[in-house]
Amino acid sequence: MQSYNIHFIRHGACEESRKGIYVGTKDYPLSEEGKAELRKLDKEYEYPGTAVVFTSPLKRCLETCEIIYPAIKPIVIDDLRECSFGEWEGRSADSLSGNEDFKKWLAGDTFVKPPKGESGAEFTKRVCNIFQNIVDGLLKTKNTNSVIVTHGGVIMTLLSVYGLPQAKPFDWAMEDGCGYSMRVTPMLWMRDKVAEVYQRIPVEKKDDDDNYRDYDDFNDIIYFDE
Repeated sequence: MQSYNIHFIRHGACEESRKGIYVGTKDYPLSEEGKAELRKLDKEYEYPGTAVVFTSPLKRCLETCEIIYPAIKPIVIDDLRECSFGEWEGRSADSLSGNEDFKKWLAGDTFVKPPKGESGAEFTKRVCNIFQNIVDGLLKTKNTNSVIVTHGGVIMTLLSVYGLPQAKPFDWAMEDGCGYSMRVTPMLWMRDKVAEVYQRIPVEKKDDDDNYRDYDDFNDIIYFDE
C-alpha cells in the first residue's frame, strides 16, 4: 500500500530563543548565526526532497524555508504557529518562578493559560486539528512527500500525539534546523490516527557505500530509554 512521508523541520535559531526566554507567537526573525547554521546544515547534510512545503507564518519559519527550499513557494498555514505565551512571552522561567499559574502550567496543567495566551489544551487542539487537515489533504491529492517547517513546540506536540513509537513531548526535542520524518500509512491512519516516525533529519549525504547517517548518528532508528 502506498505510504506518505511527512518531514517536520524546526526553524533555525533566533537570538531571543537562545536567551532562555519564552518565544511563542512574537515574530522574531532568524539571527545571522541561525542563518549561517542552516546554510551549513544544508551544505553538509541532506534535507528531504519535496514539491510541497507547509509553513508557519512567522518570520523565523519563512526565512528557514527560503534557505532550505529556495525554489519552492511554501503554503503558509496560520495554525502551524507556535503556542502563544501571552504576557509570559519574552520572560524567563526564573522571572516567573513566583507566579502560581506559571507553576501549575510548568507542572503540566493543560488548562492553565498565560494571561492573553493559550492553554496547553487549546494549543494541542489547534495544532492537531490542522495536522489532521493536512494529512487528509495529502491523501486526497496523492502527494506522497511533503515538508512542514514549524516550531519545536508544534513538532513535539504532534509527534507525542500521533507518532510511533509513543513518547512524551520532550522525548521528541530537536536542535534548530533539525526534525523528524514520519511515514503515514492510510489504513493505519484511518483506523488509529498514528504514524511511524522513522528517522531524524537532515541525514548525511550519500557516501561511497551509498549509505545514510542521520544528523544525530541514530542510523535512522528512533528509540527512547525507559
